[in-house]
Amino acid sequence: MNVTFLLNGETVQVDAGATRTLLDWLREDRALCGTKEGCNEGDCGACTVIVQDDGGPKALNACILFLPQLHGKAVRTVEGISAPDGTLHPVQAAMVDHHGSQCGFCTPGFIASMTAAHMQGRTDHDDVLAGNLCRCTGYAPIIRAAQAAATVPSPDWLADTPPDVDARPYAPETLDELASWYAAHPDATLIAGATDVGLWVTKQLRDLPQVAFLNRCADLRAITMTDDSIQIGAGVTMTEVLHKMGEYHPSYAELIRRYGSEQVRNAATVGGNIANGSPIGDNPPALIALGAVLHLRHGDATRDMPLENFFVAYGKQDRVPGELVTGVTIPRRAPDLRCYKISKRFDQDISAVCGCFNVTVTDGTVTAARIAFGGMAGTPLRASAVEAALIGKTWAQDTVANAVQAFAQDYTPMTDMRASAGYRLQTAENLLHRYFADRSGQVTSVLEVQT
Repeated sequence: MNVTFLLNGETVQVDAGATRTLLDWLREDRALCGTKEGCNEGDCGACTVIVQDDGGPKALNACILFLPQLHGKAVRTVEGISAPDGTLHPVQAAMVDHHGSQCGFCTPGFIASMTAAHMQGRTDHDDVLAGNLCRCTGYAPIIRAAQAAATVPSPDWLADTPPDVDARPYAPETLDELASWYAAHPDATLIAGATDVGLWVTKQLRDLPQVAFLNRCADLRAITMTDDSIQIGAGVTMTEVLHKMGEYHPSYAELIRRYGSEQVRNAATVGGNIANGSPIGDNPPALIALGAVLHLRHGDATRDMPLENFFVAYGKQDRVPGELVTGVTIPRRAPDLRCYKISKRFDQDISAVCGCFNVTVTDGTVTAARIAFGGMAGTPLRASAVEAALIGKTWAQDTVANAVQAFAQDYTPMTDMRASAGYRLQTAENLLHRYFADRSGQVTSVLEVQT
């Protein structure tokens, strides 16, 4: 599989296997060892590189980035961030001036993440660096370095122009082409962001004999707005979803801000997150609470279904072989939606419980309710008994106190390393109380301190 891209300003052509990672190739074939292997699953950020395409520069994890995904793009590793004459990039100079490195293992990844953000003109440093872990320097000097570099103009030597290429890896450019091919190759693996599939290779050492890369399929990358709905293509990244939801569904956007890391959100797609059917994915509870409609296609045939019906059982979805998720549609407005993520770490952690609430109150009475949870069952699941206990009742604390007892009818959670079954059930009950307080105007954010 021939792949062509820019590496630190120079065109390279690689005869790559479909699932050879950029990290392995950099270190083993190019002796570019500044990009480090830490977790090898996209969590620590030590392998961060800068990838540029027509969407601009973005930070990505090289450890779960397959070489064919780079076809026609431009890559910068830490070795290519300084100028050709050795002049340091403003981020690198600031890290030296502010003593932002000790052992240095994590530093190349920090430099890549900070440089990508600097190129974008971003100053939300805490969010940018949430996916880069440091265990000796501490974050204060690194944040000070990022703040100092933000005042310096971005140099021009990183302005790469990705090469013009043919689509050599199997990367269909239209949905018609993809649907026809996948129907004929139902055992193949579809790779969008590879934030999940990448771990099949790096952790499970699985062989994927037939793959299709979806990053060139423009039909899956669109967000379509109507007067009352938002249709999100399956190939839209979580970064793009975050930006759009900030305007229309701010509580959902805040949930996405804690989804993975900057590097993961830049790669992960909404369709991939739905299609893998994880019971602890953070997207489905929010989408189900919104009343999302899922769109699927098999060959020329299409069908739609309520998203909650897609998840049949643990590891099983209502999707026939060769059928793909093409998108999801949600309402344009849902002012009553609130999403709450409970995890051991605030940033970049898997939820122990994720609860999303969308309760409609008309003249003091609950007239509709959609409540969905992740982490409470083998699939993302609605709290139907709780909803029934609310609908038709006065929206009051007593109603909520009675309704929480129905959570035990909806869920029988398991105990694992993230939380016990009892904790999960109690937390779900508490989140309904939190939702009532939130809707009543009380401050419920754990990030705000009241005196």
